[in-house]
Amino acid sequence: MDAVWRRQSLPVRSLAVAVQSALTGLTSLLLGAVLAACSSGTSPAGGPRADADGQLVYGTLTFHPCALNSASGRSVEAHCTGISVPENAADPASRNIELALALVPATGIAEEDPVFMLAGGPGQSSRDSYPDLHGAFENVLRNRHILLLDARGSGGSHPLHCAEDGAETALTGVGQQSVEAVRTLAAECRDDLSQVADLRFYTTTEHVQDLERVRAALGVPRVNLLGISYGTRVAQQYAGRYPDNTRALVLDSVVPNTLVLGQEHAQNLEHALNTQFARCRQDAACSTALGDPRQHLDQVRERLRSGTLAPVRYRDPVSGAWREEIPQFEHLAILLRMYAYQPSMAASLPLLLHEVAQGQYDSLLAQSQMLSQELGQALAMGMSLSVTCSEDAIEYRQDPRDAGTVLGSEFVTLTLAMCAEWPRGARPENFRAPLTGPVPVLAISGELDPVTPPRYGETVVAPLPNGRHLVLPGQGHSVLALGCMPGLVAQFIESADSAALDASCLEQLISAPPFAGRYGWEP
Repeated sequence: MDAVWRRQSLPVRSLAVAVQSALTGLTSLLLGAVLAACSSGTSPAGGPRADADGQLVYGTLTFHPCALNSASGRSVEAHCTGISVPENAADPASRNIELALALVPATGIAEEDPVFMLAGGPGQSSRDSYPDLHGAFENVLRNRHILLLDARGSGGSHPLHCAEDGAETALTGVGQQSVEAVRTLAAECRDDLSQVADLRFYTTTEHVQDLERVRAALGVPRVNLLGISYGTRVAQQYAGRYPDNTRALVLDSVVPNTLVLGQEHAQNLEHALNTQFARCRQDAACSTALGDPRQHLDQVRERLRSGTLAPVRYRDPVSGAWREEIPQFEHLAILLRMYAYQPSMAASLPLLLHEVAQGQYDSLLAQSQMLSQELGQALAMGMSLSVTCSEDAIEYRQDPRDAGTVLGSEFVTLTLAMCAEWPRGARPENFRAPLTGPVPVLAISGELDPVTPPRYGETVVAPLPNGRHLVLPGQGHSVLALGCMPGLVAQFIESADSAALDASCLEQLISAPPFAGRYGWEP
């Protein structure tokens, strides 16, 4: 193995772990025991039961055994089914689409109110995301079933993926495409997907309606919703529309109803990066070995945008094949943005910037290539655009404060260009209204989250008499599985009383120190 490949191996391996934690089994014997328990009457009336053929029947839905697999290789045995729903609820004659639903049965006697896990994105699959978070649900599963409904347009629910090579990555808002090129890609994707879908009907509003259809089909009076990132918007919208059918909400990395999602991305990321860079300056080992990350960033930004760099050969981190590419600032920008989600990866940014400042670009290109592939596979960009263009981009405004940030004004500019070509769905008049009422809510945030900072959680719980917000010190985006948080979430779902939680255990959490070299931080 040559020196270039060895030099890439540490950050690339770390990247594989971080991507799966940013975006996250029951054995056959255990599932058999659950089925036996259901058929012998230990499940509440109306709960899952085994039919004569051994299939699991829940309400009017019949499930079959299946395996849920994540991109990281984790697998969880479950039960799956499909649900046919009208694409346009207001038009019964519209095409029907198939929604993919999975059930992870409780390991003990289940309460009648299951838990729906709602994935982020928008455009991420709940079924594909779940295996990486399965361990965090161990205590919840003792007495509640977990249900995973892929939002329409994502995962196995009539997915809306752009077919053009590189389109999924280019349409993330951070790429090497011009405004004209991105607009063309969006138009081509629109034309392709419009042959099989009316893109106006793949928004949060339709997802909320689909969740209610599933609840009714299961025959359960109320549900608990656990949303992650964009999934927290879905949870709040459902609770606002169907308060009598909502028992409790867990909101991980909170998106307030009042937020124009994406408008503050540049400022939030810049604040998170400045915090991480300050930690390196305050750490003697990091600052001595790697210098000032902010100074390096300012230096390499100009160089990468100069257009004077020659192509660089590097190994593809997935295939191992040699590739050749000219380093661009966009390669660095996507790593800065996505690594900031997880402090364990943000800790490596001073090292990355130091290497790029020294003219070493192979690791930068390898990591950027791998992350771009992961993003393109994880998100259904057609569904993401249907949500963004219908719900948020209509309120985007250019902010002078974004100038000079890592994302700059490009995120807003590119998104607006894409949405100029994308069909826009209807948004309810009260869409921006804050969630109110007596619904019990537990909101959780990472202190260093670069996309949904803790102030968003405070905004959501402020008008909620039964709401509570917990901030995990030193942590980033998507914090459900960290430290003692799984236990606290299970306690809350059990009691629906956030005030009774003893969250002092969260004080033990710390953030990973900044790297001082290729072997990590100094002991």
